[in-house]
Amino acid sequence: MVSNMTAQELQAFIKTRFPKEDARHEWKEWASLKSNISGRKGDDLVSYVSALANMEGGCIVIGVKDKTLAVTGIQDFADYTPENILHRILGKTPGLPSVGLRVEALQASDTKAIVWLVHVPRHAPRQPVQAHDKAWQRDGDSLVELRPDRLRGILTELIAGLDWSAERVPRATLADLDSAAIAKAREKFAAKHQQERWAVEIPLWSTEEFLDKAKITLHGHITRTALLLLGTPQSVGLLPNSTAEITWKVPDERIAKHFGPPFVLTTTEVGQHIRNPNIKLFPATELLAIELPRYDMQVILEGLHNCLAHQDYEQAGRIVVLETKGRLRLSNLGGFVDGKPEDYFTGERTPSVYRNPWLAVAMNNIGMIDKGGYGIRDMVSSQRKRYLPLPDYEGSTPAQTLFNIYGQQIDENYSRLLIERSDLPLEQVIWLDRVQKKHPIADEQAAVLRKAKLIEGRKPNFFVCAYIADATDTRTNYTRNKGLDDHYYKTLILQHIKRFKSVSLAEAKELLIDKLPDSLTTVQKQAKVKNLLTSLRLTGLDGKKIAATQQGKGGRWEFLKP
Repeated sequence: MVSNMTAQELQAFIKTRFPKEDARHEWKEWASLKSNISGRKGDDLVSYVSALANMEGGCIVIGVKDKTLAVTGIQDFADYTPENILHRILGKTPGLPSVGLRVEALQASDTKAIVWLVHVPRHAPRQPVQAHDKAWQRDGDSLVELRPDRLRGILTELIAGLDWSAERVPRATLADLDSAAIAKAREKFAAKHQQERWAVEIPLWSTEEFLDKAKITLHGHITRTALLLLGTPQSVGLLPNSTAEITWKVPDERIAKHFGPPFVLTTTEVGQHIRNPNIKLFPATELLAIELPRYDMQVILEGLHNCLAHQDYEQAGRIVVLETKGRLRLSNLGGFVDGKPEDYFTGERTPSVYRNPWLAVAMNNIGMIDKGGYGIRDMVSSQRKRYLPLPDYEGSTPAQTLFNIYGQQIDENYSRLLIERSDLPLEQVIWLDRVQKKHPIADEQAAVLRKAKLIEGRKPNFFVCAYIADATDTRTNYTRNKGLDDHYYKTLILQHIKRFKSVSLAEAKELLIDKLPDSLTTVQKQAKVKNLLTSLRLTGLDGKKIAATQQGKGGRWEFLKP
């Protein structure tokens, strides 16, 4: 038990390790453990253990104040110790792994207050953790029963050593493979391996030899991978659950078309159905007008092939290509397997695991996907060179991966910036892309962009700075975002009072709201008006101060009399 920290030092120590309450950290002020270990469902320790375990695991801090983490300590332990409480928790939380579950006791040296840190392991693969006959998860400041999407994500997550795509299909033969698809796969395999010393032998291989060497079949046996990539349309029925399908859909036109194996051929057909007219960037400025296809076909195919490689086929769902105005959304069942998509944007990370390893190897061998971790980087780089928003995975869940490809501008200033500044590091382009999409960026990222004079504004309302606005002829937008200085707004208020003797808060808001920066929300604009009135009361302007005639709703502001 740690005893060399004061209560204040212990508070700072805990705050550093567990800075905020979220899906991984929970703070509890429980002075007594008697009814809080296994008591009121949804509000006791075992319920919170279930909630943390059903995400990524974490820690429950007991004996501290909510919000401040001030150390209050546990007074009544009810015969529980850091050792015996583990058996109580395990007995009340079916499915919880015992490895990683531990209680760390900390004691303040001055007040002798004792805090417990209950370290909770992540759930075992495909096993949700229950408490009171329910699986729990966090929702804001309370707990709720595990939502269907998260439950499905747990029940279908990857288990090391299991590979759906490598399984043999007992009744399948070479006759179930499409001859045109085999020829295409051999062509792509030869192109992929043309530098190998044995490349000249490829045309001499029999079909059986080629399929085995490309890791499509396994020792001459037809695998599920072989049917997905090369199977005839009729062979789909040989697959378990028999759903191997890509659906292209245009909701605005009530169009939907379905594509099945052989996917080595039909993914190209899907791409050809997508509307891809030429678009113009900045048509109002002839010198900067750029014409290009709405979508880069290589980005579409790379994204589509990634969906195929990482689809959770055990869920018997389909891959969906949703085409809306200016955007494509590709979705496949199953969450992102190794890390986060953003980890691969720069090409520095290499995936270590795959949901369908045999399928991934085969697709790599015939040039459909990249296994070096460069596929996502290449898609990001392509969009950057096209001056369009970067692709992203916004909206993805542990049960489903969504890939968004943008075919039109979101913020013209961002596109102009990419044209003007081709020297920007890729990571800064990625951060700026999040800014234009109104997605949050880390404080340190914002600091780098601000220092480089690429953004201005207050968190989270960042916008293009004056330097870029001047370089790209967007001064008007900049002024609307930046706003005018406080002297201007205060002068308007004083002029109103001079003309009408006084001003109410409502009148001041009406006077200024439409003149305040566009980057501020309505609530922020209202607060700004109040701050301007307070500043005129305390410090005034050009020797003139104002005072409130009365407090409350009926209050008005007028010049302060000497």
